[in-house]
Amino acid sequence: MNFDKLLVSTKFAPPRIGTRTILRKQLLDQLRRTRHSTLTLVTGSAGFGKTTLLAQWRQDLMKAGAEVAWLSLSHDDKLLPGFCVYLFAAMQRLGIPVDDDMLLEDRGSESMEGVIAALVSGAANLSKELYLILDDYHHVDDQLAHRLMQKLLDHCPGNLHIIIASRVAPALSIGRLRVMGQVAEVECAELPFDLDETRAFIEKNLSSIKLSPDELRLIHDLTNGWPASLQLIAIMLKSRPEARSTLNNLVWKSGDLQAYLAEDVVAHLPVELSGFMEAISICRRFNAGLAEFVTENPLAADLLKQIEDENLLMFRVDSDDRSPWYRFHPLFAEFLAIRLERRGMSAVSELHRRAGRWFADNDLLVEAVRHASLGGDLEFAVEVIERSAPATWSLGYISPLLLLLDRLPQETLFAHPRLFFLGCLTFALTARPAKAEKWIQQLQHTDTAKNPGVTSWVALVNAAVALQRDDTKHVIDLLEPIQNTPLENPFLRYVFLAVLSTSYVAAGRHADVRRIFDGNPIATENRNIDMALVAESSQILSLLIEGKVKEVVRTGSDILARAVAAYGRQSVCANLTEVTLADAYYELDRIDDAREALANRTGILQSSSPEVMIRATLCRARLDLLQESPDAAVTFLERQTLHFRSLGLDRAVTYMLAEQVSILLGKGDRARAAELVEKLNELGATHRDSEGFLAEISVIAALARARLSQVNYQPEDALAALSVVRQYGERSGRGRLSVLANLLAAITLDHQKRHEEANQCLTLALQAGCRFGLVRTFVDEGKIVGEKLTRLATEVELDEPTALYLKNILARFTDASHPQQSGTASGTASANNALVSLTPRELEILGLIAQSMSNKRIALTLNISLETVKWNMKNIFVKLDVSSRYDAMTWARKQGHIT
Repeated sequence: MNFDKLLVSTKFAPPRIGTRTILRKQLLDQLRRTRHSTLTLVTGSAGFGKTTLLAQWRQDLMKAGAEVAWLSLSHDDKLLPGFCVYLFAAMQRLGIPVDDDMLLEDRGSESMEGVIAALVSGAANLSKELYLILDDYHHVDDQLAHRLMQKLLDHCPGNLHIIIASRVAPALSIGRLRVMGQVAEVECAELPFDLDETRAFIEKNLSSIKLSPDELRLIHDLTNGWPASLQLIAIMLKSRPEARSTLNNLVWKSGDLQAYLAEDVVAHLPVELSGFMEAISICRRFNAGLAEFVTENPLAADLLKQIEDENLLMFRVDSDDRSPWYRFHPLFAEFLAIRLERRGMSAVSELHRRAGRWFADNDLLVEAVRHASLGGDLEFAVEVIERSAPATWSLGYISPLLLLLDRLPQETLFAHPRLFFLGCLTFALTARPAKAEKWIQQLQHTDTAKNPGVTSWVALVNAAVALQRDDTKHVIDLLEPIQNTPLENPFLRYVFLAVLSTSYVAAGRHADVRRIFDGNPIATENRNIDMALVAESSQILSLLIEGKVKEVVRTGSDILARAVAAYGRQSVCANLTEVTLADAYYELDRIDDAREALANRTGILQSSSPEVMIRATLCRARLDLLQESPDAAVTFLERQTLHFRSLGLDRAVTYMLAEQVSILLGKGDRARAAELVEKLNELGATHRDSEGFLAEISVIAALARARLSQVNYQPEDALAALSVVRQYGERSGRGRLSVLANLLAAITLDHQKRHEEANQCLTLALQAGCRFGLVRTFVDEGKIVGEKLTRLATEVELDEPTALYLKNILARFTDASHPQQSGTASGTASANNALVSLTPRELEILGLIAQSMSNKRIALTLNISLETVKWNMKNIFVKLDVSSRYDAMTWARKQGHIT
């Protein structure tokens, strides 16, 4: 029978794949690997690209010679008769014969069995692979229709493959097929774009506007890679390009987004369910117990299951708890919160107060304080902190504490010493040293200060304040006398380790950094505590200062993966680690990785510790110089100079001015550079006798003075200044600074025709660079260094590792404006190096990869999130310096880790 004259032909046509569509390479690879499955399920929320993915796969299958039929279902097809008409027409398009009497007017089981037998026989008689794609299957709402599909799946011949895309899991029993390995699944968590896909989508759909890496990262973080919301953002920015400056608010307040969510996501929902979702949207995460308590709805568990089954933009959160935790997509959560506001502030406050009580009763104190504060229940928030066990303290307290502290009167704070101390520490750790200092001074005039147990607390807060002032010598003076004093909880112990070890780094006492961590090892059960991760980041800062950038990447990647998995990309511990990694990535010439590491982390440029802000700013400026222009880099540095000057941070100002001097001299602007050098000389004179981090000021001033003296043909002045830099670098264990001093000295000596001495300096620089794996320290000094190194290769006999390293460095000078891209090799790194150290989890994942498991299957097998698997894979690729699963497996087999 030919149904075509009776049917809407467009239902058999997939959407066109335009030039602006993003090819889902990873998901298509996954589908190709499982293309022989009887059933493929693609389930996900509205606007996550299910249809587009299957349209791309359809093209793929047809190119491979398969017969493919497409059917787009709608509300009109929800009952068996309408569904059958279109289903059989799609079957006909595959070449399966369909007779007039197969329309199932008789709904009896015998009639259905006959239909299934005819369809199965017809498909089995065809010699080709047949693929039937049913899009939007969630519209089907007839048990008889589901029964028909169930029987078709149960008796499906080997050459017939059924692909279903749906917003909800279809009402089919597929356990037997799963056991037989005949079910392939792409779930909602796998459908969002990754950062590269988001970048490609924006570039293709917004070609008239070039967004910065920060803006791209912000868009990705706001949308979590949700394709539909990305499309709306692209449309908004096309019509209002000036809105880039308020991108964050633009997304939240978009009328188009609100309309899309209202019409496509919640319009069809029962009032009870939508109201329930609005109420629990006040929580960043929730489970059945919390949801029931907050909403006072005994059916909360059933409603959560319904939300999850219908893929209503709710996702599971990694947790060790037996009861699963969930969160809404951030844009959807904001949408629900806006709808919730219609109930009035008193109703919303009551929900927050109930949430605060539940979290407190379940010892989840950070969230308890947050909700109690938002609900105006300040007394309860104070009570929660006062009765909290110190062992529960964490950086998670910072945000709710700041919210609470702004609302509490001074006398309340003095009456609660533990709250007062945590407040002081919070201000010190969040770049508010003046407020912390003022509070501590007030505390010392109260009876609380007479408590012996408070003494070490006060010393720790004062030390944290001193670190924010760059006075690391004072930190050591405060903390060394009490380093053997037991602190009452892990949080304070790791604050102590982080602050003291950073100050040891400043003093060049790297051996002491290792000593205090050896003497105070981080317990296995504490490795993922946020403050312990911060302490670990101070260890990789020590490696970075020494110049050991390859070690920074190896060690830091693991710390970052744990920080992101436990606390998220924007957490304090992730931010601190990422800044150090960005510096190392830049030095290794992994420019894309460096840019991505800093993307959408503007907070660390403005309100972090001085060392973090300096490193982030310098890395960002050098990236701007490399990828944009000298003027863009100088403008950014000038803006940061003003900011650091307002904070009274002379060292940060010194670095900003010195970096500008380097860029200005490269542009030939000697006059402006000389003005800045004068300012640097004044700063250097002021801090001539300073210690710790502040000692860097006179040294960095000397470095800028040396650069200016070189271009002014004053070689002796340049060499005198470089001698100061080199001696300091060697004395304080600052490897890159020593290498740079030797490079600049070699250039100056060569100009004086002192070639032998110049070659000695170059050789010392190369040997150190070889040990550390340095790249940009050489390349950033420009063509003149390349020329000197080329001549050195012909005049001096170097040991084999250094000679090979020199060859690799010279290759970088062939086109210094085109740095190595992400994941490429640097220096003499080798993926076959048997000394590469993988964590037990990484080795476990490699073993599962060898079994041809997908990332999703690995996550299910190890009971971890898909994001955690991806982070581990990225770490493996970085550590082994490879770019594919196959290369990683090859390495593991060679090392005997897998068979």
